Amino acid sequence: MTTSTDTTPTVPATGRTTWAPVLALAAGITMLVASEFLPAGVLPGLAADLGVSEGTAGLAVAATAVAGLLTAPTIAVVLPRTDRRTVLVALLAIGAVANLVVAVAPVFAVLLVGRLLLGVAVAGYWAFAFAAGIRAVPGRAATVSTTLAMGVSIATIAGVPLGSLLGDLFGWRVVFGLAAALTAATAAAVWFVMPAVPAQPGAGLAMLRQTLTHRRLMLGITFLFVAVLGNFAAYPFIRLAIERVDASVVALLLLLWGLGGLGGNLTAGSLSRRLRLATTLGPALFGLALATLAGAGSLWVVVPAIVLWGFGMNMVPVSTQLWVTTAEPQRTESALALQVTAFQAAIMLGSVLGGRLLDETGLTPVLLVGAVLALVGAAGFAGLRARV
Repeated sequence: MTTSTDTTPTVPATGRTTWAPVLALAAGITMLVASEFLPAGVLPGLAADLGVSEGTAGLAVAATAVAGLLTAPTIAVVLPRTDRRTVLVALLAIGAVANLVVAVAPVFAVLLVGRLLLGVAVAGYWAFAFAAGIRAVPGRAATVSTTLAMGVSIATIAGVPLGSLLGDLFGWRVVFGLAAALTAATAAAVWFVMPAVPAQPGAGLAMLRQTLTHRRLMLGITFLFVAVLGNFAAYPFIRLAIERVDASVVALLLLLWGLGGLGGNLTAGSLSRRLRLATTLGPALFGLALATLAGAGSLWVVVPAIVLWGFGMNMVPVSTQLWVTTAEPQRTESALALQVTAFQAAIMLGSVLGGRLLDETGLTPVLLVGAVLALVGAAGFAGLRARV
């Protein structure tokens, strides 16, 4: 089984490959994803300053998923012919403005406006970045996907903890102001190093409709949704899973989750020619980790389970990104838009499902339900081929 690649460069061949465009795209993903989860690291100060409860302040994260859910499947339809470099730069600029709005927000309602704008930027950028990357560096789809996913890992490992530290030292508004400046800098970097990336021929509503009729692709998107739903039913409560065994190691184990995720990204990229294995292995591993955590009573069990959770879950973005573009090589933008939509829907609905289960039944059922959903997604991918 092989990955799909667009072998037609959109820029003149130079005789050598430059990775600057892909690195710039990855930097943009790092800033947008770090911005998406920044409120989690500065929540108490943000809530107190704006006069809302911490539970209400948590809507600052949910708002981005709602906006992303609406943006991902529609942005290519709205912009069927616009050069993708221009779109990517504009989305990063929107992300910078969104962070600035949050930094100066006088009331919580204004902050939510900024967070909705960020959701548009995150989902739109994800929908276009991979397709733009494989056109800038033809024939290297697996490496492009892994590099972009590493941007997420960097945001997870460094972005939120660093934001929390800076928030304690200088205040949450300074953190979002700094995020605005850095996001604007990545927009400039993408503009200067990215070649022009014309839209795919026929991009727009017709392409999306054709993609939606691809039965095997839609089955894969469905199994992706189920697996990611399982992760995000449990992930908001990862801290609780650690604390019920040993609260003193929360920070260390969250770091290990991120480092495990970095390993998962790289492993998924190395399995780019065995996509059925890669797409099955990721959710299977983190499903096993969740089931293990449900009954864990010592750190000797919790530590490897947390690392395995991060490893398995972070295989999913890379492996499924490659899978959908292999399953639908002619309509990659629409296929990737559907992948992003599935992720955003799973983030939103998984958090709601997990929260309800936690309130009604406790943490152990939350972890078990997450495990079952992950394993169902893994079983589904095990039965699918990348190509029709």
